[in-house]
Amino acid sequence: MWKWENISMDFITKLPRTASGKDSIWVIIDRLTKSAHFLPIRETYPVRKLARIYVDEIVSRHGIPLSIISDRDAHFTTRFWESLHEAFGTRLDLSTAYHPQTDGQTERTIQTLEDMLRACVIDFGGNWDSHLPLVEFSYHNSYHASIGMAPFEALYGRKCQSPICWTEVGESHITGPEIIQETTDKIRQICDNLLAARSRQKSYADKRRKPLEFEVEDMVLLKVSPWKGVVRFGKKGKLAPRYVGPFKILERIGKVAYKLELPPELSNVHPTFHVSNFRKCLSDQDLQVPLDDIRVDDTMHVVEKPVEIMDREVKKLKRSRIPIVKVRWESKRGPEFTWEWEDQMKLKYPHLVTTVTPS
Repeated sequence: MWKWENISMDFITKLPRTASGKDSIWVIIDRLTKSAHFLPIRETYPVRKLARIYVDEIVSRHGIPLSIISDRDAHFTTRFWESLHEAFGTRLDLSTAYHPQTDGQTERTIQTLEDMLRACVIDFGGNWDSHLPLVEFSYHNSYHASIGMAPFEALYGRKCQSPICWTEVGESHITGPEIIQETTDKIRQICDNLLAARSRQKSYADKRRKPLEFEVEDMVLLKVSPWKGVVRFGKKGKLAPRYVGPFKILERIGKVAYKLELPPELSNVHPTFHVSNFRKCLSDQDLQVPLDDIRVDDTMHVVEKPVEIMDREVKKLKRSRIPIVKVRWESKRGPEFTWEWEDQMKLKYPHLVTTVTPS
């Protein structure tokens, strides 16, 4: 087996439409090195358009693969798509749900990528497609346990040369051109989303079960979180999740996302969510968790204000030390506390960040 000889592909659909009309991401991954490409597309693209993108973005970079594993999406079952790969000499393997024909590592990678990409789409809003190259860069330079290195190193045989501030994100306040600061902040967001997605997939694997699955018309509770910049190190009690709802599931989108029937108060919220944002509604489904006590923005994050910095710690990771601060937030439900990046709090709320003695 050689690099990019055996690939898998999948679509992440029903995303918020960008200014250029993109509403989906075509994920194509090399099953050997775990390197991947994230291609913004429209769900309505005809198969001939997708074939042109495939040739321009994949074949021109990596050559023609020996085999492709994909699900039974309508695009991949057309005679044109089949004849194209007959001409290329590529074997097409169409799988059922959860890709039983693929190795488990590749399937988990695809599910992790969908989890991460949907989170990044929410973070970057209406121009998420312009951030996909940076998402791809961040993914390629993150350690992948199944291959013992980052996908970039597996693909090219060397580590990626990048500014030190991009590999030690969050360690200190970055100075320099504005584009470096902006890029560093975005990489931090992407890495947070990737770490959270991998943590969820590891939890599923440890328990030897798939992510939650629901049926159309099931009722679920929807999770909201207080702030995007929360540092999660796996400790309980740092941030208690809250849920609103229940809401009815209208449609299953792919394997791990669902479209919800949202009330008028949430009309500005995109209705498609990753399954990790749900909790089964096990109690009386007529019992509502009201939205009156929760103000949400259009990304389903609670709108709250920080009141003061309570404590400071330096989190020691494998190759870096990251200062974090304990923040008390103003909330209608009483005081709430989270741990945040210190440098991010300095940028957003400089009046709050003073010298605090570490605990």
